[in-house]
Amino acid sequence: MRIIVGVTGASGSLYAYTLIRTLHQLGIETHVIATKTGEKVLQYECGVNINDMKQFAEVHDDSNLFAPVASGSFKTDGMVIVPCSMNTLGAIANGIGDTLVTRAANVAMKEKRNLIIVPREAPFHLIHLQNMTKLAEANVSIMPASPGFYHQPKEIWELINFIVSRILDALNIDHKLIERWGEKQ
Repeated sequence: MRIIVGVTGASGSLYAYTLIRTLHQLGIETHVIATKTGEKVLQYECGVNINDMKQFAEVHDDSNLFAPVASGSFKTDGMVIVPCSMNTLGAIANGIGDTLVTRAANVAMKEKRNLIIVPREAPFHLIHLQNMTKLAEANVSIMPASPGFYHQPKEIWELINFIVSRILDALNIDHKLIERWGEKQ
């Protein structure tokens, strides 16, 4: 299995960091693309430099449109953009592929591969919602970073794992990050 993870400049990079580490722990080939602002937010929120991610994944420069992930012939099982800024979401919704993150997302869409967008913004205005609607109509999964509380979390990692587990479920990747409703681990 091969997954691409895009990391953009919205707050919530702990979701990306946890997803990338979990994919690595599950033995899944992972390719990471971070925007310049995504790199800064990852450093600010998690204390993690993008180069630190090389122990878990292959890291691609967002300006390198010659990277393998920019081509439809590079087979993947899906792409997740987490967190996804409204800037990146808008670019993808309007067919703009001028960065590696947006190009890889456009490739996922044209190849009819699983694309999951995890926006971390509040509140949404009308254009945000229209762009999300465009993407949903193009069969892109929109998964806002809004964790549930029915599992009675006591620590922040339980909230992060809730969203990461939903992403893994959408990618059809087995995991044991959370206890499922009605099931005991």
